[in-house]
Amino acid sequence: MVKRYLSVISLAEARALVESSFSAVPGVVRVPVNPGAVGRITAEPIFARFSVPAIHLSAMDGIAVRSANTVGANEQNPVTLPDAARVNTGNIVPPGYDAVIMIEDVWVGSKSDDFSRSAPVERRDGETYTVRKPVSPWQHVRPVGEDIGESEMILPRGHRIRPHDLGALANYGVTEVAVISLRAGLIPTGSELVPAGEMPPPGKVVESNTLMAASVLAEAGVEAHRYGIVPDDYNMIREAVRRGVAENDVLLVSAGSSAGTRDYTADIIRDLGEVLAHGVAIKPGKPVIIGRIEGKPVIGLPGYPLAAATVLREIVMPLVARYGMPVREPEHVAARLTTSLHSDIGTDEFVLLSAGRIGERWVAVPQSRGAGVQMSAVRANGYMQIPSQKEGAEAGEAVDVRLTVPHAEAEEAVLVTGSHDPALDHLADLVRPRGVDVHSTHVGSMGGVIALKKQECHAAPMHLLAPDGTYNTHYLERYLPGADLVLLCVAERQQGVISRDGLGFEDLPGRTFVNRQRGSGTRMLLDHHLAERGIEPASISGYEREVTTHLAVALAVRTGEVDAGMGVYSAAKALDLAFVPVATERYELAMHREMLDDPRIAALIETVSSEAFKKVLRDLGGYETAETGVLRELRG
Repeated sequence: MVKRYLSVISLAEARALVESSFSAVPGVVRVPVNPGAVGRITAEPIFARFSVPAIHLSAMDGIAVRSANTVGANEQNPVTLPDAARVNTGNIVPPGYDAVIMIEDVWVGSKSDDFSRSAPVERRDGETYTVRKPVSPWQHVRPVGEDIGESEMILPRGHRIRPHDLGALANYGVTEVAVISLRAGLIPTGSELVPAGEMPPPGKVVESNTLMAASVLAEAGVEAHRYGIVPDDYNMIREAVRRGVAENDVLLVSAGSSAGTRDYTADIIRDLGEVLAHGVAIKPGKPVIIGRIEGKPVIGLPGYPLAAATVLREIVMPLVARYGMPVREPEHVAARLTTSLHSDIGTDEFVLLSAGRIGERWVAVPQSRGAGVQMSAVRANGYMQIPSQKEGAEAGEAVDVRLTVPHAEAEEAVLVTGSHDPALDHLADLVRPRGVDVHSTHVGSMGGVIALKKQECHAAPMHLLAPDGTYNTHYLERYLPGADLVLLCVAERQQGVISRDGLGFEDLPGRTFVNRQRGSGTRMLLDHHLAERGIEPASISGYEREVTTHLAVALAVRTGEVDAGMGVYSAAKALDLAFVPVATERYELAMHREMLDDPRIAALIETVSSEAFKKVLRDLGGYETAETGVLRELRG
């Protein structure tokens, strides 16, 4: 029988429930004062064991004096001191003396003593010291406890220990400190899981959720312990949970939180303790379980990676913060959304974004919203929340972007929106050391033209064939009339039919096929050649099936889902597929001329023009590099 969620509560209710249900009292451990203590949070105040300095020290090279003996000294009435002692910087000021005069301000009546000696230097017989101005008490003297006094507090409780704190702790006699400790256990469940490093057979997946979760927890100073994979067996999972609760302060159970027939987590938590909530109105992440066993929080994470990450960020980490652990708050930027997003009323939805600064304003491009698409998180540098009371967000709307990277790194983002090509990944790799972070969104050449028109990208890759046989300029003049643009040639590349058996255009009717999306240059090239040959699109089975990248075409062919598709040679070569060339086309990045003043774009252009990039293109295959790096101007 298929199970149902016990309850579905709002995100606000879930957070309130977590706050009211757990005492969140951390453990305390003592750790030595060494580099391993950096980042730990002090559990109690730490006090100095002794004063620094422990005795009065000279702050200058000179003479130690009794300040009262210098009263009345001036240029007209120099005073020869009846009592003084030579000292160097850091020497003890002898008892009875309360000031130090720099040697430069003293007239010495005989040859000065050796300044390299570490102890106070007594005057020699017949040596006199004369001064021409009075000194105040404690001038140039480091008094006892000037840095810190014995029993004075060094650090308060709740302080995150920094590298320079370690030196101070050691200097003040502290050899170990009490820090708060939070131990979290992570149990991956599922018979379909294989460990990282293994090639999963069909129907299996690599267990990665607990690796991600442990890393997030460790960043906040949590001691995260990953247990081994537990198959879908009720008793085995029950024993793993029982052990995990006994050995940890918080327990996370990965997968098994949905309502399927082999999702046991909720029943096991109920068996050993209580289920406080099963289902939270968030997307992704709805199947989350909030439970309590022996007073400890037990959270059931959904199996989909992005759903697990959302629950971790929105529910688990606020709980971790209540234990006193240092959870980093994201930086925010206000950005203009490029695409309208629909969302269900009653659900808080979190959407991953690529945010970039174009001129003086920020633009946010949504990533895929699929809960299982881990690359969305890799490609994103921020996210936004669509509140439960809204039906979505409109293109052009100002949204609050919470950055998942430091603000300075987000400033390095360059948004490249338009046609896909495998070479873009290699370009992004080559330009990264120059402080440029390329974020590519594959919407087809026409999609890139529209993004360029709306100034929602830095560069639009395109390869649009015009009726007169030219590439790109015809469409830019049509859709961006009067705009000052430049086109940077990436390469001239081969497009053709990708198949397992060397199929050509004439072989396509009656064959299964995968197509590129409408508005893509590849789709338009296909339609042009079909029309030239008098082949009806309807005669090609799968003509309406669309994917967004050349590699997706090649993968569909290699797995046997389809017989053929249209794509670039480099994609066919990468997957060892047959390729029958159809055309050589000009693949360019279109940009507004003002972008040339942006240092990020200057670095991008130089990288495209480099011999290193041209070599990459030649190694990939199917590219001609004679025009690579050439800039064309299109003045309005």
